[in-house]
Amino acid sequence: MGLIKDLKEEYEIFKERDPAIRSYWDVLLYPCFTAKRMHKKAHKLWAQGHYFRARRISQKAVRKTGIEIHPGAQIGKGLFIDHGCGVVIGETTVIGENVTLYQGVTLGGTGKETGKRHPTLGDNVMVSAGAKVIGSFTVGENSKIGAGSVVLEEVPPNCTVVGVPGRVVRRANVVVPRMNMDQCHLPDPVEEDIRTLQQENSALVNRVLELESELKECQKGCREKKNETL
Repeated sequence: MGLIKDLKEEYEIFKERDPAIRSYWDVLLYPCFTAKRMHKKAHKLWAQGHYFRARRISQKAVRKTGIEIHPGAQIGKGLFIDHGCGVVIGETTVIGENVTLYQGVTLGGTGKETGKRHPTLGDNVMVSAGAKVIGSFTVGENSKIGAGSVVLEEVPPNCTVVGVPGRVVRRANVVVPRMNMDQCHLPDPVEEDIRTLQQENSALVNRVLELESELKECQKGCREKKNETL
C-alpha cells in the first residue's frame, strides 16, 4: 500500500508540473520518484547514526537515477526534479515544499565552511537547468533561478535571479504561481546593460555633433565680425 499511496501522491505533483505524464504508472519511470524514495530511506538511517548504510543507499540511487542527494539533506513535500540527470543536493541543504529543480542543478557548498554550508530553498522555488546555488544562505519563497545562473548570495522572496554571478532582475511582492513558472523567458541583464550603454553612447555622440556645429557657427560668426572690422 505504501507504493500505491506514493504513486498517487507523486502523480498529482508530476501532473501539475510536467505535461508529458499520462498515468500513475508513468511515475515509476521518473528518476525523481526513485531518488526521493531512496533518499527517504537513507535520511532515516542518517538520522539514526547509520552513516555508512545511508551513504551506500544514496550512492546506489546516484547510479540508478543520476541524481545525487546526500542522506543528510532535508526535503519538504512536493519536490519535483524534472529529468534530473546531474542534480546534486548537498548534506546540509534544506528544501521547502513544492520546489522544482531541473537537470544539472547543484545545491552545493563553497568547500570552506563547516556546519550549515549548503543553501536553504523556500517554498515554491524553481531552479532552472544548469543553475548552481552555492553557499549557506536562503533563497526566498516563490523565487525563480534562471538557467545557467550561479547564485552566491541570499535571494529575497518573490524574485527572479539570472546571470553569473546571479543577480536579482525582478522583484515584486506578488506570489508566483507554480503553474506559470517558465524557465526560458527570463530577463537578460547583460543585454539590458549593453542596450543602455548603446543608448547613452548615441546620446553622447549626438551631443558632440551638436557642440561641433555650435563651435563652427561661432567660429564663422567670429570671422565675419573680424572681416567687417577690417
